[in-house]
Amino acid sequence: MKLDLAGRTAVVTGASKGIGLAVTQALLGEGMRVAAGALGGSPELEALGEDGEVEVVLGDLTTVAGCEALVGAAVTRFGGVDVLVNNVGGVRPRTEGFLAVTDAEWQWALEVNLLSAVRATRVAVPHLVASAPSAIVTICSVNATLPDPGVIDYSAAKAALRSFSKSLSKELGPAGVRVNTISPGPVETALWLGPGGVAETVGRAQGLDPTAVRDAAVAGTPTGRFTRPEEVAQLVLVLASGAAGNMTGCDVLIDGGMVTTT
Repeated sequence: MKLDLAGRTAVVTGASKGIGLAVTQALLGEGMRVAAGALGGSPELEALGEDGEVEVVLGDLTTVAGCEALVGAAVTRFGGVDVLVNNVGGVRPRTEGFLAVTDAEWQWALEVNLLSAVRATRVAVPHLVASAPSAIVTICSVNATLPDPGVIDYSAAKAALRSFSKSLSKELGPAGVRVNTISPGPVETALWLGPGGVAETVGRAQGLDPTAVRDAAVAGTPTGRFTRPEEVAQLVLVLASGAAGNMTGCDVLIDGGMVTTT
């Protein structure tokens, strides 16, 4: 498939590891220029920064200032923005139930999983309109439609993120900016499998080995495995390209068949 992304510019948030790093690598592989934003960076992202087609910008992307710095770097270095990939997100399992989730924890979930994308999108939209046809691809979650009390604040934030993206697609479609989301199920990243990740946190609370938690997360799904970050990245490429030129307001599942409804 010819994606015709070479020479265009993408902004990727949460690019230091996991899905964001895989997306950055995939976009570069298609010949794109990338402004890659992250809070603290990583050796892998630093290595990509040695490529002349990557501008690494470190900062807090839950803030307006952080988003302005990232998008501004893309415009200054590369002349504009053609694709925005909203990938910042995070989850903290709530193992003690709803009543134990404080206002501060709710606010954290909303800042990281919803408002970070709202703020980055607000800053990027004028540039995306100027470079249309252009695209916004936002990483959502199956929990937007599979609410889970163990991640009650995360599920609510992701549902709001999906709704926000759908609403925005209707406003920006006439201007030539397509807006779509991708909803992965469990993905092989540190968020799920790393130290302090979901498997370890839930396992500690329930007296289980993290491996058992990991296996249970995909037990009964048709594929029986976690999604790989690079598989999500390939979907981002398609949705960012003209190959999906009449797709907007869509949510694309990549969950190994976890969601069973039509």
